[in-house]
Amino acid sequence: MLDTLAVSFDLPILDWIQANLQSPFMDKFMPFITLFGEGGIFWIAVAVILLILPKTRKTGLGMGFALIFGLVVCNMTLKPLCQRIRPYDFQMENYGITINLLVKGLHDYSFPSGHTIASFEAATVLLRRDKRMGIPALILACLIAFSRLYLYVHYPTDVLVAIVLGVIFGILGDMLAAKVAPRLPFPGQSKSGKYLK
Repeated sequence: MLDTLAVSFDLPILDWIQANLQSPFMDKFMPFITLFGEGGIFWIAVAVILLILPKTRKTGLGMGFALIFGLVVCNMTLKPLCQRIRPYDFQMENYGITINLLVKGLHDYSFPSGHTIASFEAATVLLRRDKRMGIPALILACLIAFSRLYLYVHYPTDVLVAIVLGVIFGILGDMLAAKVAPRLPFPGQSKSGKYLK
C-alpha cells in the first residue's frame, strides 16, 4: 500500500517541489530549519527549560509526555513495523534515479517522520498552554515538516500522518500533565497545582 501511494501520490509531489520551489536561498534555509527537528533535541531542551521554570512546569511536563508517546509509537513501533524506505532510495531501487541530496542521506525507515511528529507534539502542547509560545512553535513545526519534503528525505504521507499523530499526542500529553502535575512535589505550588501553566 505504501509503495502504491509513493508512486501515485508522494513522488509526484516531491518532484513538483524539486522542479518548482528550489532556489539558492531555500537550498541553504531548509537544511538549517530541519536541524530544529533533529532527534527531537531542540524540543526536549525546550521542555526541560519549561520544567525548570516554576510557572511553566505543567507545559514542560506535557511536552515531555507527548514526546515520549511519539518516541514509542513512531520510532519504536511504526518505523520498524512499516519498514518504508526513504524516497531517494525508492527512486534508485525502482527507477535508477539518483536524487542529489542537500543533507546527509539516512538509511533508517521513513514512515512516519520523526522530525515532524516531535515538532507538532511540542507545538500542540505550547499552543494549548500559551499562544504567545504556541504560534511561533507551530510556524516552526510547519517549516520543519516542509523541510523534510524539500530535502527529499520523507514522503508527503510520512509528514501528513506525523502531523496528525503529533497533534493527538500533544493533546494527550497536555491532558496527562494536567492530571499528574498536582500530584508531583514541585516546589512553590499549591496542592491543586494551579500555579503551573
